Amino acid sequence: MAAPKTRPTDADVTAFLDAVESPRRRAEGHALRSLMERVTGQPAVMWGPSMVGFGATPYTNTLGTYEWFDVGFSPRKQALTIYGIHNGYEPDSPLLADLGPHTTGKACVYVKRLDDIDLDVLERLVREAWATVHG
Repeated sequence: MAAPKTRPTDADVTAFLDAVESPRRRAEGHALRSLMERVTGQPAVMWGPSMVGFGATPYTNTLGTYEWFDVGFSPRKQALTIYGIHNGYEPDSPLLADLGPHTTGKACVYVKRLDDIDLDVLERLVREAWATVHG
């Protein structure tokens, strides 16, 4: 079987965020980067062409065992996609109820506007997710 396509790259995170078409989404990407770097103490790394990740832990799926970032995001056109703070296979963190308007996928949280959610709650969710992996 083939390895997952989403792997860490040497691409420049700042250049990627600066190239985001929407000025609002671009600013939100820089804000999420800052928040996640502050909480994790890790530098932002591009994973594939459009995901920004922090940290890495071995992850096993049907393709085998590979590294995957611990928390991260992608400033997509339709919504900010935030990874690592929600796992659809486990009960939701009670903090998600306090986050503000969002939807969830199996392993991510979708936010339409960063200024519509409680950034203190988001920071707590990132901190909680990081601590789950790193103690």
